[in-house]
Amino acid sequence: MARVAVLHNTLDFRGGADAVCAHVCEALQRDHAVTLFTISATELATLDELFGTATDVTVRRPPLGRRLARLLSRADDRFGPQLALRSALLTRWFRRHAAAFDVAVSTANEFALPLPSVQYIHFPQFNTDVPGPDGVHGDGSPNRLWTRIAGLADRQLPQDATLVANSSYTASHVAARYGHEPAVVHPPVDPIPGAPWDDREQGIVTVGRIAPDNRTLDAVRLVDGVRDRGVELHLHLVGSTADAYRSYRRRVAAAAASREYVTLHADASRARLEELLGSHRYGLNTKHGEHFGMALAEYVAAGMVAFAHDSGGAPEVVDGADDRLFDSISAAVDRVVDAVETGTRPRLSPDRFGVDRFHGRLSALVADRAPGP
Repeated sequence: MARVAVLHNTLDFRGGADAVCAHVCEALQRDHAVTLFTISATELATLDELFGTATDVTVRRPPLGRRLARLLSRADDRFGPQLALRSALLTRWFRRHAAAFDVAVSTANEFALPLPSVQYIHFPQFNTDVPGPDGVHGDGSPNRLWTRIAGLADRQLPQDATLVANSSYTASHVAARYGHEPAVVHPPVDPIPGAPWDDREQGIVTVGRIAPDNRTLDAVRLVDGVRDRGVELHLHLVGSTADAYRSYRRRVAAAAASREYVTLHADASRARLEELLGSHRYGLNTKHGEHFGMALAEYVAAGMVAFAHDSGGAPEVVDGADDRLFDSISAAVDRVVDAVETGTRPRLSPDRFGVDRFHGRLSALVADRAPGP
């Protein structure tokens, strides 16, 4: 049994990265003593409810960690999610405690750590001034400071770190910044039980954080366009509503309230989410540059016809199918209308991203980094 530290910058956004964190804790607690280090106001038990996990690990926060998390969340509504800042602060704090552990696991991207590690990268968070293979990069100004604080200004990750990426798209960006391409381990999504196709509702479900980067309002515009074409689909918006996005959340709530065919389910239970996925025909992901797309994978897992923006890692999830991908709202309307009118059915296997596969791969990687008996 190894002493394993799991590092996750914050649980407060309740998105796909947080689902990976919960699953990693669940997978590793069977064979190791696991401690989660995070700067969060949200409890791990909240993620268990959202993502169907069952974790029982020690959680450590820095002094005044909850208060710091709340202050950062209030700033996020104005400045956007400062995840690299959170990770830099977490790195500096964790280094004081690293000697008590045998191996570390990051579930929130790359870290410079003083012990063997497995690092699961959803998208590289530091050195954002380095363009990726598609020319995409972020604002380098504040990130250069966070990168220095995190100890990665030389663009050298620790040699004893095993790197894993959530998609080939992300892996290519890691290689562009750090000169090493990680192995790809897609996030965990088990099959979701559902009704027979003929018994499902002619409706769209969009799942994900109610947030500007997820373009939740684009889903409303899409269903408006579909209905303008004479196809009377309805829309369910299902997503957590972190304080960081409270102003955008108000806009989404107002849009839903003004349309009888749009329903907003804020912070729905896991049971309610699966009920919606299993009873509807179509799933929609409107985010641009999605690094993988946990919600998109859940549509596949629920036996839905899944549509996504043609960017980032999303094409991998739908196996590159042109009739499932779009590059504009008008193109998305065309795809959905065509699917309804031609009676298109799902083609992908619901178990292509199974949880057991993910748990097994991550457990094996940690075992390889942990010291021998």
